[in-house]
Amino acid sequence: LLAVSRVIDAVNGQIGRKVAWLIFVAVIIAAGNAVIRKIFNWSSNSLLELQWMLFGAVFLMCASWTLQVKEHIRIDIVNSMLPRRVRQWIELLGHIFFLMPFALLIVYHSVPFFLRSYAIDEQSLSAGGLAQWPAKGLVVVGFVMLSFQGVSEIIKQVAIMRGDLDDDEQVLGHAAAAEAEAQRLLDQAKEQGLAS
Repeated sequence: LLAVSRVIDAVNGQIGRKVAWLIFVAVIIAAGNAVIRKIFNWSSNSLLELQWMLFGAVFLMCASWTLQVKEHIRIDIVNSMLPRRVRQWIELLGHIFFLMPFALLIVYHSVPFFLRSYAIDEQSLSAGGLAQWPAKGLVVVGFVMLSFQGVSEIIKQVAIMRGDLDDDEQVLGHAAAAEAEAQRLLDQAKEQGLAS
């Protein structure tokens, strides 16, 4: 099962790292839209909607990666005072009884929501707006990815509790994922001879 967990982690990590770049695209669109609105007194509903769809895509498609690198919000003040074994049980039971039912419930209810929107080619109510079904499809995809990551986290937590996997849990700062990604990119650049 740990092999399955590694595959899920690799897929969600790759998707998350790539989709995170959409933040940059959304910021460029937002800035461009603001400049065009001020200079030319013109605005586009489609650009505004594209901007929020990109932010939504980042939120939904990076949630599983965020869970994987343990950057979701936690109550570390309480958690850090508990024995490691209790924290492990809290982690496992939290994923089983809270994350998985919630994520699967969202998938269950969002699939028909998306399919109806796609079937009628639902468009924005705003003049010149975009189709709405891609955003609704992102809800399905994002929560399916989060469900798979939940399965991966459960597998890893059970393996840790059984002693089959080292517990590398640390209370990391909010920048730990960014620092790890920066290090990965630096190592990759060194391998390609782009950095010294």
